[in-house]
Amino acid sequence: MIDTKLKNKVVLISGANHGIGAAAAKAFAAQGAKVFITYYRGACQYSEDELLEAEKSGIGGDKLYRAMQQKSADPLVDDIISNGGFAFAQETDLSEPKNIFELFDLCEEKLGPVDVLVNNHTYCSLETFDPSLVSSEGGGISLTSAAGIDKHHAVNTRAYVLMMSEYLNRFLERMAKWGRIINTSTDAAAAHTANISYAASKHAIESYSRSAAAEMGKYGITVNIVSPGPIQTGYLEPKDVDNINKNTPLGRVGEPDDIADVMVFLASEQARWVTGQLIYVGGGWRMHQ
Repeated sequence: MIDTKLKNKVVLISGANHGIGAAAAKAFAAQGAKVFITYYRGACQYSEDELLEAEKSGIGGDKLYRAMQQKSADPLVDDIISNGGFAFAQETDLSEPKNIFELFDLCEEKLGPVDVLVNNHTYCSLETFDPSLVSSEGGGISLTSAAGIDKHHAVNTRAYVLMMSEYLNRFLERMAKWGRIINTSTDAAAAHTANISYAASKHAIESYSRSAAAEMGKYGITVNIVSPGPIQTGYLEPKDVDNINKNTPLGRVGEPDDIADVMVFLASEQARWVTGQLIYVGGGWRMHQ
């Protein structure tokens, strides 16, 4: 049996009320880690009835994805605690820089100093350069704008960077010697038609992560990037799932647990010599060139 040496480590996971983040919270808790969950439920274009119906139907698409995003993390915390684990959740808008300092304070108060930081939160609103791609179907596709660019980078890039910076400051203050940072990107970060600001913000995360790995290694901190392939967190429609199943070498669409297990590995003792790496996790949907 492999000992990950994560028992009693404090893991702060953002975007963890559903999908990959929630799966990661359960996976770390199963290793005996104490899990601090943060998430944010922004404004939603769908009514509560529409979201409930989407969740009830279980049919993938924008409505189901938004329904998952709107879930409270309280049931997840209850589940972890009922299984003998330690967990606490706090809803926080990470696009507001002052909230990040307060979040770390609260984590230290409730569970202790952060040993493992998993940046997994995301904002995604489809944007395009091309007027012919603009659409009102599903979640809609709009022309890129200053507001759209700023929102994506405030949440997907700036917040990741400030979370890493706050983590390091507190790490050094307490003279810690062991740390892990795991950031979530996407296998479409290089370019993503009709999702250009999301892709650009994720690509920026990858650059910041490599810089962090180069600068933080001397302190005993590893920094790595997980790049998920197509993962069913609610957004994939049945036709998308069929296409992925047919064109993925491992023959199926991904599930949140597939990513969570890799995150646990990167935080584990077994990954002690891995840093500055981007790991594609998508069943072969994309392969490193």
